[in-house]
Amino acid sequence: QEPFVADEYIERLAWRTPGGGSRGGEAFDPKRLLEEFVNHIQELQVMDERIQRKVEKLEQQCQKEAKEFAKKVQELQKSNQVAFQHFQELDEHISYVATKVCHLGDQLEGVNTPRQRAVEAQKLMKYFNEFLDGELKSDVFTNSEKIKEAADIIQKLHLIAQELPFDRFSEVKSKIASKYHDLECQLIQEFTSAQRRGEISRMREVAAVLLHFKGYSHCVDVYIKQCQEGAFLRNDVFEDAAILCQRVNKQVGEIFSNPETVLAKLIQNIFEVKLQSYVKDQLEEHRKSDAEQYLKNLYDLYTRTTNLSSKLMEFNLGTDKQTFLSKLIKAIFISYLENYIEVEIGYLKSRSAMILQRYYDSKNHQKRSIGTGGIQDLKERLRQRTNLPLGPSIDTHGETFLSQEVVVNLLQETKQAFERCHRLSDPSDLPKNAFRIFSMLVEFLCTEHIDYALETGLAGIPSSDSKNANLYFLDVVHQANTIFHLFDKQFNDHLMPLISSSPKLSECLQKKKDIIEQMEVKLDMGIDRTLNCMIGQMKHILAAEQKKTDFKPEDENNVLIQYTNACVKVCGYVRKQVEKIRNSMDGKNVDTVLMEFGVRFHRLIYEHLQQYSYSCMGGMLAICDVAEYRKCAKDFKIALVLQLFDTLHALCNLLVVAPDNLKQVCSGEQLANLDKNILHSFVQLRVDYRSARLARHFS
Repeated sequence: QEPFVADEYIERLAWRTPGGGSRGGEAFDPKRLLEEFVNHIQELQVMDERIQRKVEKLEQQCQKEAKEFAKKVQELQKSNQVAFQHFQELDEHISYVATKVCHLGDQLEGVNTPRQRAVEAQKLMKYFNEFLDGELKSDVFTNSEKIKEAADIIQKLHLIAQELPFDRFSEVKSKIASKYHDLECQLIQEFTSAQRRGEISRMREVAAVLLHFKGYSHCVDVYIKQCQEGAFLRNDVFEDAAILCQRVNKQVGEIFSNPETVLAKLIQNIFEVKLQSYVKDQLEEHRKSDAEQYLKNLYDLYTRTTNLSSKLMEFNLGTDKQTFLSKLIKAIFISYLENYIEVEIGYLKSRSAMILQRYYDSKNHQKRSIGTGGIQDLKERLRQRTNLPLGPSIDTHGETFLSQEVVVNLLQETKQAFERCHRLSDPSDLPKNAFRIFSMLVEFLCTEHIDYALETGLAGIPSSDSKNANLYFLDVVHQANTIFHLFDKQFNDHLMPLISSSPKLSECLQKKKDIIEQMEVKLDMGIDRTLNCMIGQMKHILAAEQKKTDFKPEDENNVLIQYTNACVKVCGYVRKQVEKIRNSMDGKNVDTVLMEFGVRFHRLIYEHLQQYSYSCMGGMLAICDVAEYRKCAKDFKIALVLQLFDTLHALCNLLVVAPDNLKQVCSGEQLANLDKNILHSFVQLRVDYRSARLARHFS
């Protein structure tokens, strides 16, 4: 049996044999196992011979049956050939008969067609005679149930009457026309009744009859009118219109032979009557009184109309449905879109001015006139070259005159204006209109708000020699930086998509670049003057707190302080300003300003130390002060600043080093590259400089 594995078979045989399953044990009997294997091999050989004889018998039987089957297949093939031959003969006979039948049919049709025409003409002549006699006796005209047949006859008679001369047949032509009109009215009435009853099949029959009448278009008008009865009951006329068109689209193909024309006419009627009236009512109410509501309504109505148009694009309305729907939309909104941008700019201007004025009023602030041209331009150029405050300093009481709420409001108004511009502007005018809106944003956000705040902030920076001056310009810098990030985001998110493929792109980028450069000039100027004020404050601290006796104490052996009071106060002030600079700026600007502040801080301390004479203990105290200044300089995290204070600390060592070691210290790593005059100037500050021994060692 399959699957057969010889090893497993031998193993099972060994286990079944007594004494053959325990290898090497006491019960193991190899002779008995050998005897069992020999007997089993003999049984298998006998079984193999028996099976082999059975196989040979089956093979002989199979060969015999194969020969019989092949003989039978040959007989069937011969029978099939005979049947196929008979089929071909039958097919030829059928074709021959069919040809005869077609020929006979053509002959019959050639005889029957003229006969039918003659019968039709005879009937028409009979009906024409009734009109000629002035009395309609035929059942087709008197029986109301045969209106379909009567319509077919009167339509043909009407066509014939058109060809007859008027002078001889005026009366009969008039009667036929009257009957034509009466039947037409009856059919339209029948169509109307069927529509009210909802009988689609009857409507289809009547419409098919009316198709050849002049009043077919009136039938379509009736259908369109009745479709709209009760369809516009909700407040949402656009949703009602979409539902109506979907319902009619499913139905119109079952009634009319030209459904796309009927559906297009329905849509045209909805746009020209319902939508146009609705749009006019919504817009005219606010057109002159409320520009904000007018623009919102215009954007909303135009959007909803175009969305409805997109839904209607799914229906079959003929060949160029895109152009058809676009013309309908244009007809509704053309009078409003022609001057849209003027209304938009006017509203944006008044709204932006109101937002700014409301903010300044809340601060009880009367805006100063910055002015342009003449003396103002001259002052501006002088200020940029000299960095000096021109005119009196203004106390802003810590107010930056910048408001993120105002900025968000201005940007929100402009964002909505960009969205309306994108939707309502003609594609050819879109870049130009978007640029005008951007110009409004630049005028009110950048010029009237940010630039004004920078000018006010500059005017509020005190002079560098002022005492206890409050410095708020860095707050202006921080807020202006945040605001400009918001301005730049709106430029990229909302303006760029509208102008990216037009010549206005370069114009907008240039305008933005100019605005940035103007602001950067004023920010740089304000930061520079603020740093000058910081240094001025530090000068006042040093002048007030530093005493000459600090570095030349009367009792050299009784100095108890680690560093001077002036140093403590200056370091405290510097740390506060460093933190303020970090909080007010971002990116590389932080390092740039801190480096400039650090360099000026170093210069101040360097020049300050040059003003005193130092005893040995005073020099040690100066070294302690500089070490504290250097610790403060580490807060800057600027390598150059730290290097400057390291060098200054090394220079201060010259104040205390023994005269014999001066040359060795001056040639050290930190002082070797310094100018000899600088080294000499520090050595001269020692009180023992004039001693012959010190002068001799240094020379």
